[in-house]
Amino acid sequence: MAGLDGREQPRGDGRATASRWSPTVEDERALKALELFGNPTEAEVPLPSRPESAATARRLAQVVVLREWGLTARTAEDAVLLVSELVGNAVRHTGARVFGLRMRHRRGWIRIEVRDPSRGLPCLMPVQEMDVSGRGLFLVDKLADRWGVDLLPRGKTTWFEIRVTDR
Repeated sequence: MAGLDGREQPRGDGRATASRWSPTVEDERALKALELFGNPTEAEVPLPSRPESAATARRLAQVVVLREWGLTARTAEDAVLLVSELVGNAVRHTGARVFGLRMRHRRGWIRIEVRDPSRGLPCLMPVQEMDVSGRGLFLVDKLADRWGVDLLPRGKTTWFEIRVTDR
């Protein structure tokens, strides 16, 4: 099997890969993240402004949307992707040490917010087919039903909302 650079890549026996990607392992990691960091539906969850925090935020979003709110896998998939994009922007562009994650659900809607201490506004850029970066807000704009930024006395909250069918 050739890798991206054209060189042959080692093959594993498949068992390690299967266990890393199994839904059960991901559920366990998501529940562990909820236990360690707190529930973003009850209060804002502070996370360190590091790239690896995107995985934590994705897990929190997944466990809340699927288990706590009982919404569809498609809704969870969209929420997880969009959370990742907002967190990526907060980590890359704000210089913050910490950002906050908050999730809300009301009849027919979910809202996910990422708060950071920067008052610099995110910018929706035109995206070209071959662009390899700069697609974050483009994805948010395409997949969310609504999104925006609320300026705060110290920072901002970037948010998106997705229309949902409650069960």
